[in-house]
Amino acid sequence: MLFKEYENYNFRFPAPQYLGAKARLLPWIKSHIPIGVKSAIDAFSGSQSVAYLFKQMGIQVTTNDFLSFNHQIGLGLIENTSVFLNHNEALELFRPGTSQDYHLMRDNFTDIFFEEKDAQVLDTFRFNLDQIESSYKRAIGFAVMNRSMTRKVTMGHFAHLKALSYASDPERVKRNRSLTRSIEDIFLDLLPLYNKAVFDNGQRNKSYHSDIIELLPRLKNHDLIYFDPPYCDSHADYQSFYHVLETFTEYWKDKKFVNGVRRYEPLRVSGFDKKADILASFKKMFEQSEDIPHWLISYNDRSYPGIAEFRDMISLYRDVNVEECVYQQSRGGKGSVAGSKEILFVCKPKAKKIHTAKLVANERV
Repeated sequence: MLFKEYENYNFRFPAPQYLGAKARLLPWIKSHIPIGVKSAIDAFSGSQSVAYLFKQMGIQVTTNDFLSFNHQIGLGLIENTSVFLNHNEALELFRPGTSQDYHLMRDNFTDIFFEEKDAQVLDTFRFNLDQIESSYKRAIGFAVMNRSMTRKVTMGHFAHLKALSYASDPERVKRNRSLTRSIEDIFLDLLPLYNKAVFDNGQRNKSYHSDIIELLPRLKNHDLIYFDPPYCDSHADYQSFYHVLETFTEYWKDKKFVNGVRRYEPLRVSGFDKKADILASFKKMFEQSEDIPHWLISYNDRSYPGIAEFRDMISLYRDVNVEECVYQQSRGGKGSVAGSKEILFVCKPKAKKIHTAKLVANERV
């Protein structure tokens, strides 16, 4: 297993552009993973970078995210062991066909995030992707196209209205050539990176798209669970930042699209992004995780509840150490500005207390 683990590090996780992604913190997180862990859950997987680290370590991975576009990365790079989307198959995804019912991207995001020709390409691609039988090939297609869209749009998210004006700014284009490139070209450049990231770690890994509190009772016999919940009161509103990717992946038929950025409504309810809900959600999640010995919890010093209150809450269930990592540079989002602290709660089963009376009795014997 040791040599297999080293072999797995030859595979590289494609660099994400995702608020809160832990790709730059992986060595620090890895240093706190207990020795001997054989199975792990990534409960709020996001970009899937931590789940991919678990996979590289030879651990059996269960990964989950309640947003569909993140789940597709999990299907393509964590659960998948040997299926690739080749170049010729990718070219077919851009071939115009009978897709009259596929105009969601054109109708909602033309002249907001994309010029009409690019929005139409996205609709064509989405139609053709639905014709592919292999769920893993589709997952790679989703993962690469969603990453292509974040490359195409300045700042890599969709909570602003500057995408097209920035794309016509020569200074910004000089810094990011993708702003004026075609979606197809960006996709074809990124595809090999995702194909090269597919590997078999010898385990049966699984990607879920679920509310973690509903999922946990179905997950048995894991050694570790990693929690990276939205940082409430920091940059927790992932649906606003990435609503275009979720719309493209789900291809909504039953949503309204509102405000200037055309965000879908109603939003999915996570229970972890509003102060009114979060304490009850944490309590329920920790109760559902009682049978999992080791917990790692990523957090931030600008989040709610505060560090001391959250540590006290965790201490009801586990012995906990608090580790800190200071952001030297801003990484995007209110929770990762320079000088803020990334927090890792390292949790293990509570030490069993030996009552003094029993010790005295044993000494007398």
